[in-house]
Amino acid sequence: MLKTRPQSATKQDGPAKGGLSCYITPGGIAAMRDELNALLRDERPKIVEIVSWAAGNGDRSENGDYQYGKRRLREIDRRIRFLTKRIDNAVIVDPAAQPQRDRVFFGATVTYATERDAERTVTILGVDEADMAAGQVSLISPVARALMRAGVGDEVRLVTPRGEEMIEVLAISYPSAS
Repeated sequence: MLKTRPQSATKQDGPAKGGLSCYITPGGIAAMRDELNALLRDERPKIVEIVSWAAGNGDRSENGDYQYGKRRLREIDRRIRFLTKRIDNAVIVDPAAQPQRDRVFFGATVTYATERDAERTVTILGVDEADMAAGQVSLISPVARALMRAGVGDEVRLVTPRGEEMIEVLAISYPSAS
């Protein structure tokens, strides 16, 4: 059964097992379910068929199809277990339903300026759906942690491995409700 949390959920009232890393958007959980279904419905049965065919060909110790198939089957099963656990522990948070849109919370798209006057825009998402190349940062990243609960015009201290830096929040937006 999937659990849902209000938008303003914090680490203290979040899930005890896994902490903030369990938060995910409806789109993120859908992508995980699609991947799990594809593995179970399509890819795993194909590999099982290949392994079965290769096992019938005789000596398995020198059979490349058999060895590769078994290895690939272990990888698929490992990914299936991982996805199943992540989906079971997911806390789905819909950023479009955020009532407090003047502050930065999970799912916000934030534009901020660095001390060197560089503007950056990031969207704060769960660890399983973040993609830095697409401007999406994980909820547990230093940038997201610094920006949490900040409002437009606030200056916050960003602590990174390169040192500390002050950043200013320029804009906050959330997806519109469908």
